[in-house]
This record gives sequence, structure tokens and C-alpha cells, in this order.
Amino acid sequence: MIDPVALRSLVAVERHGSVGAAAAALDYTPSAVSQQIKRLEAQTGAALLERQGRGVLLTEAGRTLTESARDLLAQMELLESRVLGASGEAVGTVRLATFATAYRGIVVGALARLRERAPDVVLRPEEIDPWEAVDAVASGSHDLALVHNWEPLPLAIPDHLEVRHLGRDRADVLVHRGHPLATRTSVSVHDVVDAGWVSVAPGSICHQWLQKMCSDIGRSPRIVHVAMEFATHVALVAQGEAVALVPRLGRGPLPSDVVAVPIVDPVSERTVSLVWRRTMSDRPALLSAVEALAAEASRDLS
Repeated sequence: MIDPVALRSLVAVERHGSVGAAAAALDYTPSAVSQQIKRLEAQTGAALLERQGRGVLLTEAGRTLTESARDLLAQMELLESRVLGASGEAVGTVRLATFATAYRGIVVGALARLRERAPDVVLRPEEIDPWEAVDAVASGSHDLALVHNWEPLPLAIPDHLEVRHLGRDRADVLVHRGHPLATRTSVSVHDVVDAGWVSVAPGSICHQWLQKMCSDIGRSPRIVHVAMEFATHVALVAQGEAVALVPRLGRGPLPSDVVAVPIVDPVSERTVSLVWRRTMSDRPALLSAVEALAAEASRDLS
């Protein structure tokens, strides 16, 4: 009989392009994945992988096997989820992909909630950008994802994933207390488009939102600093080096030299959601993690 664990490894190799990357996604060692693939080859009597450069490609037999394996693995996950749901025991590990500000603002508190209310559930968070987080859940390398979606920059969610919206998070323009806008109760993009900005790296969702916010009035932001950590943005604003667009979630208290001014035209707002595979919807451990994260999110999201 074909080993379903080995099938999962083969599907991961196809998705990630190498044994090493598949092992990292599955939290196995590369040698364990290699052994599982060899066991599959022995069970099927066919070569399933062929080397290409530093990676591997599936043979025709390997592709045929993975095409059927995806549906089979999904059905097995659903069956396992229903059995665990019938038992009602919240036990096991939940692999969570989360973005940075949610890690600080939601996940840390949810870990404490889980220890108190579901001590046999182990939440294993990993910081991953939302696009990659959705893919990680869809492919099975993670069980659950905390993601954000800046409107109108939609985050594509595959049909086999379940979504629970947790609330909305706003971002403010941060300026130095000596900045002319520091005394304002609100600003529009017209007021700040010519300022020197600090932004996260190009390609990230937050960078795209800043670009779109300015391009909607026919302009481009003048980016003078690039930094991935919002704490660095705050530090640059405190020194009068830049202005920044920083979400409230996970932001924490600001230094005395930094003033947060709401931006109202347009309102800078994102939706924060949880995403998981529908086949896991009956699993008590996952549901415990969802409820702990949702309860913690309700404290800070509108």
C-alpha cells in the first residue's frame, strides 16, 4: 500500500522544487524526505524524480501520482479532522503563518490564552508575508495564517480555504513633533505626498499601498529610506528624517518626539483575517487556536 506520508513529501517536492525545500516546508530532514521518496518508488516500481541542476523534477510517473495524491491527501485530512472533532480533544500542533505586526499585536497574547484554555495545543508561529502565508496554508506546509488585505489591493484566496475576518486595522501618518502637520487632527494624501518617506521594501503589500495611495492622485511618494521593521520607521521619524505610514496594530507607545496623525483621504485601512484549509475545519486544536487569536484580535481591531 502506498504510504500517505511519503505521498505528502512527493507533493511538497513538486511544489518547492527540491528535496531540501520540501523538507523545510514539512519540518522534516532532507534525508527523511529522500527515504520517503525511495519508499514510494519501491512501492510503485517507477522512478518518480529526476535531477535538473541543483533541483529535481518529477518524472511523468511522479506527476501522475501527485495529481491523484492531492485529492487523496485532502480527503484523508478531512477524515482525520472529523475523527478528531468527534473526540472533542484539543490536542496537537498548529503551524501558524503570520505577518509581523500581528505577531506582536495578536499572536503573543493568543499564546498566553491557549496555555490557559487549551494547554495541549501547541501554536507554532512563523513570520511570513501574507501572499506567501496564503500559499503556505494552501500547500499544506502551514495549518493557519494571519493575513492582512489593504483595500483595494485584493489578496487572492483559493477556493479550498476558509476565511474568518477578525476586524480592521488603520494606519496613521507618523511625523516628528516639530513637523508642520503635527498639530493637525487629520491629513490627506495631498498634504504628505511631497514629504520624504520611509517605506518597507518594494514588492511588499504595505509598499504597494503607499505607492497606490499616491498614484491615485497622479503622484509618486518620495522614498528616502527603506526599512522592513516599523520600529525603524518610528526611529527615523523621531529623528526628523522621514514621515511614515504605520499601522496601529502592534505599534505600541510612540516616543514623545513622534506624533500619529490619522489619514482620512483616503482612509488607510486593512482587513485582518484568518485563513485555513476547509478540510481542517473540524479539528479541535485548530479551532482552539482560531478562537484564541480572534479573542486577542478583538482587543485592537475595529
